[in-house]
Amino acid sequence: MEKREEGKQGRPRGFGDRQRRGRGPPRERDEDRWFPITKLGRLVKGKVIENIEDIYKFALPIKEPQIIDQIFAIEKDGKKSSKLKDEVMKIAPVQKQTAAGQRTRFKAVVITGDENGHVGVGVKLAKEVQFAIKGALIAAKANLIPVRRGYWGAKLGNPHTIASKVKGHCGSVSVRLIPAPRGTGIVGAPVTKKILQLAGVMDCYTSSTGKTRTVENFIKACYSALKKSYKYLTPDLWKEWKIEEHPYSQFAEKELQLKETFALEKVAFDEKKANQQ
Repeated sequence: MEKREEGKQGRPRGFGDRQRRGRGPPRERDEDRWFPITKLGRLVKGKVIENIEDIYKFALPIKEPQIIDQIFAIEKDGKKSSKLKDEVMKIAPVQKQTAAGQRTRFKAVVITGDENGHVGVGVKLAKEVQFAIKGALIAAKANLIPVRRGYWGAKLGNPHTIASKVKGHCGSVSVRLIPAPRGTGIVGAPVTKKILQLAGVMDCYTSSTGKTRTVENFIKACYSALKKSYKYLTPDLWKEWKIEEHPYSQFAEKELQLKETFALEKVAFDEKKANQQ
């Protein structure tokens, strides 16, 4: 039997380098490059707006999922990750009758949240499961909402339950959320528990009626209830608030500069990609 030719460091050729060398953090893939196309996207990428609460304060529509990715991004041990956690709650095949026969697609329901007062729900249909999950996650990020938390009894420590009783509907399903004492936990179905955990609610009583086996409607009803948590004007919100200037007018000049900068970056990126091909 022939002896395999040895390469550098006395290792046989053909086996490759089994240990990854220290080459720094992995390079950003071309498809991961983000060139914002909305005013809000440009202000977020330009680090003019860095807080999600500033977006909610002026009810700015979130049209790009990268906005949420950048705001909730954290760096740990030289690696980028996100504060958001996501969960695939349901994947179901759906059919449509056409002239050519039945067309089968897949519906995915995904929830996402940072376990600190923000949660979102997304639904997407696609021909393949992975595309349905990916699209649902993007929709969930775009539908991210703030959840108002409060106390049961004395206001000691961090908020642990919802601020008031709230109720949400979807289809035949109705969900009622009731504040609970500290240490109670989440009293409810597994679906409700998962949403409330991702929203950062630790203690809560729940009551549901209707066809709760329809998971999508059950999730949407709970999401609708959480969405109403900031709609009730409690006495602690009665104080006068200073009227602030809208970000789009306050940072109008900065936004135009960023628009030109990102447009030039996009042109340079496209030229580089064309040359590589």
